Amino acid sequence: MYNEKIGVKVPQFLLPDKNVDLNKWSVIACDQFTSQPEYWDKVNKLIKNNPSTLHLIYPEVYLSLNKKGKEQRINNINRTMWKYLHNKTLVLNKEAFILVDRKTKYNESRKGLIITIDLEKYDFSKGSKSLIRSTEQTVIERIPPRLMIRKNAPLELSHTLLLIDDPDRTVIEPIFKKVAILRPLYDFELMMGGGHLKGYIIDKPQDIHTIFQSLERLASPSLIKSKYDVDPKNSGIFLFAVGDGNHSLATAKVHWENIKKDLNKEQRKDHPARFAMVEVINLYDEGLKFEPIHRVVFNVDYKKLLSKAQAEWCKNSDQTKKNRDTQIIHFVTREGDGTIEIKNPGYYLEVASLQIFLDGF
Repeated sequence: MYNEKIGVKVPQFLLPDKNVDLNKWSVIACDQFTSQPEYWDKVNKLIKNNPSTLHLIYPEVYLSLNKKGKEQRINNINRTMWKYLHNKTLVLNKEAFILVDRKTKYNESRKGLIITIDLEKYDFSKGSKSLIRSTEQTVIERIPPRLMIRKNAPLELSHTLLLIDDPDRTVIEPIFKKVAILRPLYDFELMMGGGHLKGYIIDKPQDIHTIFQSLERLASPSLIKSKYDVDPKNSGIFLFAVGDGNHSLATAKVHWENIKKDLNKEQRKDHPARFAMVEVINLYDEGLKFEPIHRVVFNVDYKKLLSKAQAEWCKNSDQTKKNRDTQIIHFVTREGDGTIEIKNPGYYLEVASLQIFLDGF
């Protein structure tokens, strides 16, 4: 089942067999603890030869291996993937969304929805007007090593989180009110203090249709125009923002672009590589905590930088948006700290005003 308007497909998932120890099966995303090899050493000792996604991913802490070591690890990943498929370690489930509820030591509950998205609706390039967009600049140099791992892999293990701007809680939250009657898929403790994870299957046509309708409403041109004060004809419809896993999704996109060159129009419609698994989270979910990512600039005359920033922000001031809130940018230098006020900012978010200036600078 595919909804072309919002680029969302109801997928078939491969899930571990009921005899698999889920605590050992689920490991943290491959790009975490890259400067702490001792974490991954502990994970290796805990899992040993038990079925686990550890044997299916390439933790980026090991990207420093020599060419032969990398190739050997990638070959082992591919062999294990085929092994898990053939010996039924992984079992194919019917078409469904999955509702997830994650508890950590920081949050009692973070609610999400596992779906697959159409990579034809995603563009990570600067100035993209696609339905699905990245929220950070994609570092192209980070894609080739990930692409090398994905090239011959029969499976995809995603850790991509997409955010939706849903202040009225119309998409995910209504389904959570029905968890008492949903069939549970899993309920277990994550390893290494990762928290607790619950999953529920959403396979009833009416529930799926309701989710589709709710996402379509979020993507309606009238709502986009009133919410962001932009003309969707110029800016495009923006429904999903990549909150985490930006480079993983960018790699999936490049991988699909490489594959589709050799496919005809009919083959492209339902090819598995065209769709990527993601978890959708509401920007307003109480369990979603945002921490600041500071921008640090080295080897500059900070007075000149601040002077250019002020000149740039004055130049880009949008006089047609005089009711827009003033933006405050805090700064710290070795000689002290202060703030800059941006009146009638040309961009909707402070981070956009700052980052776009710094990119040019």
